[in-house]
Order: sequence, then C-alpha cells, then structure tokens
Amino acid sequence: MGKSCTTLDFMRHGEPVGGNKYRGRTDDSLSDKGWDQMRRAVADHSPWNVIISSPLTRCADFARELAQRHGLPLEIDPRLMELGFGAWEGKTSAELTRSDPDILARFWNDLLAHAPPGSESLTVFYERVVAAWHTILGLHSGEHVLIVAHAGVIRMAISYVLGTPLKNLFRMQVPNAGITRIRVEKDGESDFPQLLFHAGSL
Repeated sequence: MGKSCTTLDFMRHGEPVGGNKYRGRTDDSLSDKGWDQMRRAVADHSPWNVIISSPLTRCADFARELAQRHGLPLEIDPRLMELGFGAWEGKTSAELTRSDPDILARFWNDLLAHAPPGSESLTVFYERVVAAWHTILGLHSGEHVLIVAHAGVIRMAISYVLGTPLKNLFRMQVPNAGITRIRVEKDGESDFPQLLFHAGSL
C-alpha cells in the first residue's frame, strides 16, 4: 500500500432539549439553540467527501440536514453512540450530588474506578470507538470525513491518538458544536495520526 492522508473532523452535537445532564443513550433532539450552534460552527463550509454520524437524534438530524444541503453521502454508525451512563442516564449534576456531593469529583478524577452503576464499561466503549475509527480509515482513506458524534466519542478518539489514560478523559472539555480535526498519514501499513486542533469551528 502507498501513502495517503485522511482528515477526520469530529463534531459534537449542539445543545439538546433539556439542557445539561448525563444524557448518554437518552435520545433527546436538538434544541433551537443546539441547531443554531451547529449551523454556525460549519457556516457554509463543505470540505468533506462524506458525513458519518451517531444514530442518536441530536447528531443524526443535523448530519442529515448538512448532507442533503451539500449533496454528500451520509453513513450512520451505531458504534459512534455516546457512552451508556447506566443509573445516571437523564440525571443532572445537581440531582447526582444532592445525596453525595463528591460523587462527580470522584468520577471525573478516575472514570475507571468510579463508573456509574450499570454503565457501559469504559474499555468496551473505547474498543467500539477505535473499531469505528479503523473502519472509517479503511473505507475512506485519503478523504476528508466529518464525524458527528458525542463528547465521549471525541474524548476516546483523542485518547487513542495521544495515548491519554482513560481515567483522565474528563480533563478534556468538549463544547457543544465544537470541531476537532485529526489528520492521519498512512505509509504502507503504518498510521501516523496528529491532532491539528480541538474545540474549534470552521
């Protein structure tokens, strides 16, 4: 195999209806503000060859609109869904800390040791995101790809590129509608990914 350069733009969804909470797999749609955030983040730019999205509504609705607007192919990949938060699904920070003020601090400082009850294993989550990563690179080598997904997915992709310990992932902020660009240079069987920018816009 020869050399190729693939650009992956990861975009987090905008604000969903219901505001900030541990939403996980809860399938809330985008609020009006969320739609505006995402439309502003991309404006009239369309450098992509393909759009790939999480199946959850807060990602897929915008991805579908953008694909239709620019005549781009759209793929839905369930491996790009957010981490399942188990017993924390749908709860706000205030609700979680009401009976245990330090519960979130423990989680943020070590996700592996203090995972929510019944939540998806962080290592399983990591493995499915990395599997999606390799599939995308295999199918779209040399292309510019937009991936519309979630904060957790973007954290996992950056962790994979930079070798960041999983327990430290919440040290990285991922804003609504923020765009993270990763370039992957391939030479034969070797991949060399580089983080070009994080939490930006176009």
